[in-house]
Amino acid sequence: MKAVYIEQFGGPEVVKYGDLPDPTAAPGQVVVDALAASVNGADWKVRAGHYGKPAFPLVLGRDFSGVVSAVGDGVADLRIGDEVFGVLEAGREGAYAEKIAIGAAIVAKKPSGLSYVDAAALALTGLTALCSVEDSLKLKSGETILVQGGAGGVASFAIQLAKHLGARVITTGSAANLPYLRDIGADQVIDYNTTDFAKVVSNCDAVFDTVGGDVATRSFEVLKPGGRAAFIASGAKAPTPERSDVTALRPAVGRDRPHLDRVAALYQKGVIRSPEVTLYKLSEAVEALRVSEARHFRGKLVFKVR
Repeated sequence: MKAVYIEQFGGPEVVKYGDLPDPTAAPGQVVVDALAASVNGADWKVRAGHYGKPAFPLVLGRDFSGVVSAVGDGVADLRIGDEVFGVLEAGREGAYAEKIAIGAAIVAKKPSGLSYVDAAALALTGLTALCSVEDSLKLKSGETILVQGGAGGVASFAIQLAKHLGARVITTGSAANLPYLRDIGADQVIDYNTTDFAKVVSNCDAVFDTVGGDVATRSFEVLKPGGRAAFIASGAKAPTPERSDVTALRPAVGRDRPHLDRVAALYQKGVIRSPEVTLYKLSEAVEALRVSEARHFRGKLVFKVR
């Protein structure tokens, strides 16, 4: 199979595109012939060696969509030919490839009305937004939430989800993205290049930060007493607030079929639209990772694998 992989940690120059052995389906697994794979912010960090010490060669990537081509022993709920999407097991990479072996229990069937490209684009972003906004922040109708970095894949899903839950949504973005953020439902949009969000936002029930750094630590300033903030761009632990009357959360983004089914259901109901997608060939992985690392893009970067 063709795959994008690394044999050592480093910059874009270590990324290779070539042939690797086809995987086989172990008991409890399926093999998926991938049609699309998504680029995530974690991917270039894996390439750079920020996460553990995996074995080489290491195929990059975490979420995908495609067609089941082999079924391992003990799998009864998926068949060869099923259209599926999913996210690899936590701590595992390997989606930038033509074939992917994965535990069947964490794969979901792709709705017929959802394209392979959009399914890949929504998989990990949807899981992350659901685990953050619903499971960790437990956002309720009538509450106000600030979503930092609204134009990104996870944040744009979170904005739409928060509106569906009945919340008032404030978000930050660049001037070019403000119309897009209004279009997906944000009630108030802030150009972070011209306006200090902490000076115009206050009394929020919740914050969802996808930016990290100083933006993350200053987000505590806008919370009301008893407010809570969730962080996905500040490492394995949430930043520690300087005030004692708020809660800092680092969502645990698990892999399971029910959350993926909810992503699919929200899309089918029209609650969530697919993000704007920039398509790449799998052989163009170096450029896609450069764009991802720079972080100045809207929506999702997706490989059309076949």
